[in-house]
Amino acid sequence: MTPSAMHGADSEVGRLRTVLLHRPGPELKRLTPRNNDRLLFDGIPWVARAQDEHDAFAQALRERDVEVLYLTELLTEALASESAREHAISTALAGLHLGDTLRDYLAAFLGAAAPAELTTHLTAGIRNDEVRGGHGLVTSLLAHDDFLIDPLPNLLFTRDSSVWVGPRVAITSLAMPARARETQLTGLIYTEHPRFRGTRTIHGWRHEHVEGGDVLLLAPGVVAVGVGERTTPAGVERFARQAFQAGLARTVLAVPIAQERATMHLDTVCTMVDVDKIVMYPNVADSLLAYAVTPEDADSPDSPGSPDSSDGSDGAGPALRVAEAEPFLVAAAKAMQIDTLHQIDTGLDPVTAEREQWDDGNNTLALAPRVAVAYERNVETNERLEAAGIEVVRIAGSELGSGRGGPRCMSCPVARDPLPD
Repeated sequence: MTPSAMHGADSEVGRLRTVLLHRPGPELKRLTPRNNDRLLFDGIPWVARAQDEHDAFAQALRERDVEVLYLTELLTEALASESAREHAISTALAGLHLGDTLRDYLAAFLGAAAPAELTTHLTAGIRNDEVRGGHGLVTSLLAHDDFLIDPLPNLLFTRDSSVWVGPRVAITSLAMPARARETQLTGLIYTEHPRFRGTRTIHGWRHEHVEGGDVLLLAPGVVAVGVGERTTPAGVERFARQAFQAGLARTVLAVPIAQERATMHLDTVCTMVDVDKIVMYPNVADSLLAYAVTPEDADSPDSPGSPDSSDGSDGAGPALRVAEAEPFLVAAAKAMQIDTLHQIDTGLDPVTAEREQWDDGNNTLALAPRVAVAYERNVETNERLEAAGIEVVRIAGSELGSGRGGPRCMSCPVARDPLPD
């Protein structure tokens, strides 16, 4: 069996075998009160404490026999490839703010760096006062603490830059300029690292915006995709066509969500904790709608819903049939072919629900059916989960949550067991 054949996921709750994480590093030390908003953080995290909390999270996964991969370790190994180095450097220096003199200097500087050093430069960024050459007009006029290459503090949230759908990985397209390079680096890992050699992909960072936090694998063949602040309708359309063409889905549910910081992704509103149970923010549960999208010729014996032999990353895919909007829980149950998708509310009242939703109470990571990791601070949500028969693995998140993300946001499942028929 090739290494790439060992990877994939067809649900949110199949037993988790392998996960991709990013341990907070020097990129978080680049955050200041002047740049944290632009870099999408709501506060300045205590980095050492965030690292301790993340280490405890990783250990909790290992104790459940989950293999933990680290993004920067994989990236460093991938950057041993000359083609990967050239691609990483060229995309990092593509910004129009650099100018030719500085860009040429940085290209030579980065090109001479060892793989581990290059990884640090690409993830933690380079400030103007850290440059010892290339002193043209640009570096003279920029402030000493301006970034020539921006840091990537949101690498912590590995869910967003890739998502596995069946045996393929979707390389996503991140909407916010502060995060655009993340998915380029993740793409390098999947295309250049020996472990993932032969992995087939869909979508891609050059395409319309789709972020992994908006993609929920409700059941084998059924994918819900949030449409809001980070994922566009055009992104869902392309994603759906490629998923159908590659035989990865039979139904994609397009789920409009409010374009607000508190609900930036669908997984800030709901996450699966069992094959038929979902933890959900009750303040939006009654208003959340879904549009069921299927291939136009889904009933044809020649439907492109069967696996194809092409990569599918650029193909247009089949024409789409879009149903009338229905309540999300109704549309989801129909698509999943179950009687009811049971809702577990966050909190016991609207105020508690709002507080715990903001603290990522909805953002759980399922380790298996009826087993989920959650932040310990969301006391009432965790109690409701346990009352519904869900085992809750509690982790600390006082500092990790400053970028608005919970256990699901911080993890990209690379391998899950298929759900039993």
